[in-house]
Amino acid sequence: MIYIRDLTFAYDEQPPVFDGFTWRVQQGEFWSVLGPSGCGKSTLLLLLAGLLDAQGGTVTVGGKPITRPRPRTGLVLQGYGLLPWATVRDNVALGLRIRRFYGPDGRHVPRDARVDDAGAQVRVDHWLHRLDIAELSTKYPSQISGGQRQRTAIARTLALEPDLLLMDEPFSSLDAPTREGLQLLTLNLCEEANLTVVLVTHNIEEAAFVGQRILVLSDPPNSEAQIVENAHVSDDSYRCSAMYQAACSSLRSQFPTP
Repeated sequence: MIYIRDLTFAYDEQPPVFDGFTWRVQQGEFWSVLGPSGCGKSTLLLLLAGLLDAQGGTVTVGGKPITRPRPRTGLVLQGYGLLPWATVRDNVALGLRIRRFYGPDGRHVPRDARVDDAGAQVRVDHWLHRLDIAELSTKYPSQISGGQRQRTAIARTLALEPDLLLMDEPFSSLDAPTREGLQLLTLNLCEEANLTVVLVTHNIEEAAFVGQRILVLSDPPNSEAQIVENAHVSDDSYRCSAMYQAACSSLRSQFPTP
């Protein structure tokens, strides 16, 4: 699904963030990307999303080089990205409404090739109910909680039927009970849809709970993918297991105490 080979990337007049970095992700895998601030976690996500260009090496998704944002890649950000003047329903429908005018490849298409309005509404209704926000559909972002806003952002992304979901610290601003509930819901939804997921986090406990495999980044430049296999279980009881505690301890040991 994802193949990064010999990646080199640096911001202007800065040392490289990645230098000869290689990493592979298979279809349907759920990865956590963990590391300290400034290690390149969000940069990696933006490269996968086609919002940054590599200076060396290749980034391919689904066998095709990434040179621009890819229609079947969904991106969920920490800041939600909701339109404050639009209702929950209208925010969830936003991407589909854009595709009434622009086709799946992002280019203008004839009217008869656009996303069907009736089909779009079916998708919107499905995800409003699946994310348990249907009763909030007429409310505005300022009238709902942070967790409900993030559910709206996730519903908007899943309504576009992506095959790859990129998430940049999507739960970090939420309280613990809300965060843990959304982590589990996201795991279940992505498993149902056989989505490939890359979730960036700075939280060791979150990385250990959601990631079937964990990519650990260190201070730049990152030249080698440090991969931790994680025999996680998509069940909330996993948080109380000895297996989970061991996974957290193992990850914590990879980051030296200042």
